[in-house]
Amino acid sequence: MSTPEARPAGPSADWARADVATSAVGGPSAGGVPADGPSRIEDARDLVGVPDDTQRLWTPHRMAYIGGENKPKDPDDGEQCPFCAAPGKDDEDALIVHRGEVAYVVLNLYPYNAGHLLVCPYRHVADYTDLDDAEVREVAELTRTAMRVIREVSHPAGFNLGINQGPVAGAGIAAHLHQHVVPRWQGDANFLPIVGRTKAVPLLLADTRRMYAEAWPAPEGP
Repeated sequence: MSTPEARPAGPSADWARADVATSAVGGPSAGGVPADGPSRIEDARDLVGVPDDTQRLWTPHRMAYIGGENKPKDPDDGEQCPFCAAPGKDDEDALIVHRGEVAYVVLNLYPYNAGHLLVCPYRHVADYTDLDDAEVREVAELTRTAMRVIREVSHPAGFNLGINQGPVAGAGIAAHLHQHVVPRWQGDANFLPIVGRTKAVPLLLADTRRMYAEAWPAPEGP
C-alpha cells in the first residue's frame, strides 16, 4: 500500500485529497482490504460528479435550527426567551393555538411530527417543581385538551408526552418550561429520521395552527 504524502497544517485546495483505499480496478472491499491488487490514494477532485447509490434529501432550512438561530444568547433573560415573547405577538405570527389563564399552547417551530404542540406557562420558570398549583393544573388540562384536538383533527395512532428537563435531557430552551405533545403514526419513524436524520413534515405550520385553533373547544361559561 502506498504511503500518503505528509500534509502541511491548515486547509489548502492543493491538498484536497481523499484517503480512500481503492483497488487498482474497483472500489473498496469489506473491511478496507483491497480485493484485487494494491491500493492507491485518489485525488478527490477527480471524483467530482461521479454518481453513487446514495439518495439525498436536501433540507437547508434546518440550518436555522442547527445553528440555534432562535435561541436566546442569555437563557436566563426572560426578555430574550421566545416562550416569553410569543404571547405578545398575534396568534398567527407566534403560532399560538390557544391562550389559557396561566399557560398557553403553541406549535413547535421545529416539529418532530406534524402537529407537534408545546404547552407553556406564561411565567418564565425552568423547573417543573417550581410551577405553582394553578400552573400545574392548567398545563395538565391543556395537555389533555391538546390530545383531544389532535385526535379529532389529525387521527394519530398515539402520542409522546414529556418535558425535557435541562439541556442534558435534550431541552432546546431549558430556561422556560414546556411540555411536548407529539402525535405519532404507524411508520413515522422510517428510514428518513433513522438513517437520514431528517423528518418529513407534510403540513405547513400556519395550516396546522389554524386547524387546531378552530377545533379547540370554546371555554365553558360561568
